[in-house]
Amino acid sequence: MSNEKKISSGSSRLTDHASQSSNSSLITHHSLLSVIDTHCHLDMKEFDLDRKEVIERAKAAGIEAMITVGSDLEGTVSAMKLAGEYDFIYASIGIHPHDAKDFNDDIYSQLKEWAKGTQDPKLSFQNDPSLNKVVAIGETGLDYHYDHSQREVQRDVFEKHLRLAGETGLPVIIHSREAQKDTIEILRRSGINRGVLHCFSGNMEMAEQVMSMGFYISVAGPVTFKKTRELKEIAGSIPDDYLLVETDAPYLSPEPFRGRRNEPAFIIQTLKQIADLRRVSLEDMARITSLNAKRLFGIGTIPDRAEIAYRIRDSLYLNITNRCTNKCSFCMKFRSDYVKGHRLRLEHEPSEEEIKSAIGDPKEFKEIVFCGYGEPLQRLDTVKNIARWVKEMGGVVRINTNGHGNLIHKRNIVPELRGIVDSISISLDAHDEETYNRICKPVFSNAFNEILQFTRQAKEAIPEVLITVVTMEGVDIDKCRGIAEELGVPIRIRKLDVVG
Repeated sequence: MSNEKKISSGSSRLTDHASQSSNSSLITHHSLLSVIDTHCHLDMKEFDLDRKEVIERAKAAGIEAMITVGSDLEGTVSAMKLAGEYDFIYASIGIHPHDAKDFNDDIYSQLKEWAKGTQDPKLSFQNDPSLNKVVAIGETGLDYHYDHSQREVQRDVFEKHLRLAGETGLPVIIHSREAQKDTIEILRRSGINRGVLHCFSGNMEMAEQVMSMGFYISVAGPVTFKKTRELKEIAGSIPDDYLLVETDAPYLSPEPFRGRRNEPAFIIQTLKQIADLRRVSLEDMARITSLNAKRLFGIGTIPDRAEIAYRIRDSLYLNITNRCTNKCSFCMKFRSDYVKGHRLRLEHEPSEEEIKSAIGDPKEFKEIVFCGYGEPLQRLDTVKNIARWVKEMGGVVRINTNGHGNLIHKRNIVPELRGIVDSISISLDAHDEETYNRICKPVFSNAFNEILQFTRQAKEAIPEVLITVVTMEGVDIDKCRGIAEELGVPIRIRKLDVVG
């Protein structure tokens, strides 16, 4: 439920059913999108007159799955019933902090039975009776803005929900408004590290603290509002692996639906705003947040095959090897199999024919980029053959490299790239050899100086050359800029945890 007070169906803040018909014409259908609304309240009476139509519009808009969230006992029962009726709807069970005053041992016992999959005959799941559609505990947490329940009672009930999450192994959905300090303290004491801060309204410090404990950040409609500057900053900068999206319907409709009843189909507007803030495509954002939702809540199918070619924005990236001559402390492959929602952990190194097949028509993309979970110049002959083919087909070629190509092949390989590579991005990542060795852990003893030499050589053969640096503790960015100036190439600074 939103950080606003509960809204009755007759409230002027939500339009009635008759006025909802004007919303339908504004909803864009995205048959190629696959989005998960991780938090809505389909059980609420605001949907009583057109619930079926709302669900159909959600599916047409590209909603792959929805989690309808219980906020009181009656709502929890209704959420489970809906989950039983629709194969792409799941339920979360819990008591909102507003209603913490009504919580008792009987309710706790009932929630525990449901969380463990004990089925009431009245709640039998029509599509698959063996499937447990309860995927989370909550929403629970603290709301110090309205204080509908005493704060001490809220804290006690919150802790009981966390204990239930620990006992059942389910993630927890957390509501926190104007209660940052207590929320974080209770979470730390609980030892729970799987869950989400829903409809996030905290500051960047809170976001960093909860992410450090393993919790996701879920962004809702307010990110589209003009005055939510701090939320926009958070939505635009937190790492991909911690981001979810939600509607919190029927509350908090995004622009241009603000002031009307919210519904899951409107999540596309929120997703578009987040995509713009992160400078990626809507498809990228849908894929990233859906993967995160599947991993947290255990729903849907997670890709288990590595991708050879993967699209980010208008570029197509080629993942041709996972081998690398560095073990960089910031490298994503030591933490995850995925980048921007794409699985990159290869089972085998693809053949040239497999790579060409994965590319298709190179002209469909802004550029073809050799950049995966390894150093592409490990496979120099493959890079040259594919790059030559891409150029013959009218495409543009870029290589992202750690600059170790000459060290790997024990010769100057740069002239071999002349005419078949349009641009090259070389990872510098430090201002001196000592720092580079500490951060990147190269297998070669003189790697840093060889990168500088590789860059000088690249300038003579490749039209566009730049160096990149990841912002890490101990890296002097000003000195890195000085190195770029000395080399006569542009520099791009990447924030830690921002890849792709």
